[in-house]
Amino acid sequence: MYDGGKILIGIIIFVLFVTFPFYNNAGKVSAKPEPKLDTPVIQQLAEKKCVEPKEFMKAEHMQLLDDWRDSAIREGKRVYINSEGKEFRISLQNTCMNCHSNKKEFCDKCHNYVAVKPYCWTCHIEPKEKQL
Repeated sequence: MYDGGKILIGIIIFVLFVTFPFYNNAGKVSAKPEPKLDTPVIQQLAEKKCVEPKEFMKAEHMQLLDDWRDSAIREGKRVYINSEGKEFRISLQNTCMNCHSNKKEFCDKCHNYVAVKPYCWTCHIEPKEKQL
């Protein structure tokens, strides 16, 4: 090998460059966001419950919204019956965003934390938040 030293240096620089994001962020932890549930509509509810239990909604809310979309648009079904037998209108804007009107503090905080970009607002009108 005539250029073995140059190749070895190149490999070392490449490995350092590729692994930089890992060792640069080692030991840095961002705090897990806690969604704000202090909207006026939620405060007025006698029973502060979502369409499904909190644990289900944390893990499966996107699947639920996808199922709602399919039910409403493709099947024409507009009523959702939850695990407790209670009925809800299938609507992102009128059911979900009615209570969770603080999109920046509720939706965006968690979505930014996990680096996802939901496509809800390509079809739905993004809610306008009131300035307090």
